[in-house]
Amino acid sequence: MLRVCGLKVSYGAAVAVRDASFEVGQRQVTALLGANGAGKTTTMLALSGLLPVRSGTIHFEGARIENLNNERLLRLGIVQVPQGRQVFAQMSVLENLELGAFVRRDREIKADLARVFDIFPRLAERSEQMAGTLSGGEQQMLAIGRALMARPKLLLLDEPSLGLAPIVVDAVYEIIGRLVSDGLAILLAEQNVTKALSVAARSFVLENGTVIASGTSDELAATSFVQKAYLG
Repeated sequence: MLRVCGLKVSYGAAVAVRDASFEVGQRQVTALLGANGAGKTTTMLALSGLLPVRSGTIHFEGARIENLNNERLLRLGIVQVPQGRQVFAQMSVLENLELGAFVRRDREIKADLARVFDIFPRLAERSEQMAGTLSGGEQQMLAIGRALMARPKLLLLDEPSLGLAPIVVDAVYEIIGRLVSDGLAILLAEQNVTKALSVAARSFVLENGTVIASGTSDELAATSFVQKAYLG
């Protein structure tokens, strides 16, 4: 579904991602693993059109898409759930979800809203509540629900476990499994390597903006490098 080759992204003169290559398959989770500062978020921002690509190629469903703007990528079906959730705090849960569908003009928005409420019953209970008053876990659910309202083909999930209690992380990852079962493709950027490997079909390890290892989750979990660096 997605093929990234030789990706280079920078902030001014500072190169954050250099010569990164990886692929994302359909109907599965692909993980980008690495410590803070490895280049995961920078990669996600480039894929969603929020940072320019200096060199390299990005193909989505066979078409070149590097440096398309965010709105065009949304219409193609690439939707990001940003690190830190970034909900609209002074707007209600329902308003946040409705904003997720702002590029759509079809008649299925209400049906998709009902689906989001089915996946996240807590959001239905708090539909009129201001998003800024939700717990961290509820805000993460809202951020994912808002992205689903755009009808993604590929969901970019950036650090969904960040700052959440372990029991909430488990709930979020249960939702990730459900979404993949429903046919969605997910690219997951995550520091929580144990959780990521538990759901990913294939994973790529980033270090200093470069992919240094890749394989199935079982293959990576068995390597001494990943065990020592990420699994303790």
